[in-house]
Amino acid sequence: MTEARVLVVDDKENMRKLLAKILADGYAVETAEDGARALALVATRPYDVVVTDIKMPGADGFELLQAVKARAPETEVVLMTGYATVADAVRAMKEGAFDYLEKPFDPDAALAVVARAAEHKRLADAARSTAAPGEVASFHNLVGRSPRMHEVYALLDKAAGLDITVLLLGETGTGKELAARAIHYHSARRERRFVAVNCGALPGELVESELFGHARGAFTGAAGAKPGLFEEAAGGTIFLDEVGELPLAAQVKLNRALQEREIRRVGDTQPVKIDVRVIAATHRDLREEVRAGRFREDLFYRLHVFPVTLPPLRERAEDVPLLAAHFVEKHARAIRRDVTGFEPEALRRLAGYAWPGNVRELENAVERAVAVAPGPLVRVADLPPEVAAAVPGAPDPATLAKLPYREAVEQARDRISREYLVALLAEFGGNVTRAAERAGMERESLHRLLRKYGLRSDDFK
Repeated sequence: MTEARVLVVDDKENMRKLLAKILADGYAVETAEDGARALALVATRPYDVVVTDIKMPGADGFELLQAVKARAPETEVVLMTGYATVADAVRAMKEGAFDYLEKPFDPDAALAVVARAAEHKRLADAARSTAAPGEVASFHNLVGRSPRMHEVYALLDKAAGLDITVLLLGETGTGKELAARAIHYHSARRERRFVAVNCGALPGELVESELFGHARGAFTGAAGAKPGLFEEAAGGTIFLDEVGELPLAAQVKLNRALQEREIRRVGDTQPVKIDVRVIAATHRDLREEVRAGRFREDLFYRLHVFPVTLPPLRERAEDVPLLAAHFVEKHARAIRRDVTGFEPEALRRLAGYAWPGNVRELENAVERAVAVAPGPLVRVADLPPEVAAAVPGAPDPATLAKLPYREAVEQARDRISREYLVALLAEFGGNVTRAAERAGMERESLHRLLRKYGLRSDDFK
């Protein structure tokens, strides 16, 4: 087996030497004295694991983590700090770190963390290399293997290769920012900045200044010139989340920026050329907003070049077990809890809930469950009350009411069938033979049903 490649980054020479010695037996180790040198190495050669200090001059560990995940999302990152806090740990995990080490650390503990990270990377590489096209379970940080998500992955991959404006549509919590990052990090602009802007959170009187910058003296308090977020994203991507919340005056300027590829700072007379890809997102129906006079029609058509709709979780319920398992692993590592999965009934309740808040609500529910679970498996009692009270197999009435009768009946039947299979596999831990016996059918018949509903027995083991 080829030795895993590990990069150790720390501004203290004695720490670099210590870790290199600990990892010398079994790993190909290189070192870097700061974040800048580490970035240069990561840009030119592949690593399985990067172990980096948080507190460093110049680029700190969090900046390095973000850069590594931008260039090589599959590389695992372990953060080290002498000032560890729970907040640091949670932030590290949310931003994609595999784990963290508190200084001073036990050499055996450090070796064990790196070994787990390297093994996780090896297994992920093996899964990617052997998976059939229909078995793809993720795209960048989006997770799901349902037919709906495969369609989304194909569109995002195509969008990444085309340097055009993309409009991401879908309900709140469906993963629009993750989709935007996936496009950026798979595009030719991946080496430059990804700047995310929540348009709904910008103060109305400062929207134009934040997006396009301002000249000195443009308004009270403008003591100096300031570039806007479009200029900060030069050469990269700007993500305009909740673009439907922009005031009409800012919409005019955004439309001009898209049309002319230039912006003008507030209070300035000279335009500034920009080279930025725009990805916008909204949970609103922009066509309805145009009809209501709240959104400019010309801007709508400039944004609606390459639309991609992220499906709500209730329309890809077969992804719930996979997502739940992903979030258990993520949050158990973040808060260092020995929680590994779900009791069968808890998984059935997750599958039976309609998830109005979509993937974001599911993640929050799993994070809470991991925090309160007294043992290695999440119980029904550990779930939020509204999820624990879900009736497995019950179709979502609001969705069904919008469909023709025959289609509604078919969807209800499909959902009940899918959730029956989820409960069956959960009960027998993914053992298809025992599940088939309980269902009173041949193993091949059960396999055909699993394929039809996008389920894999391995997800329940």
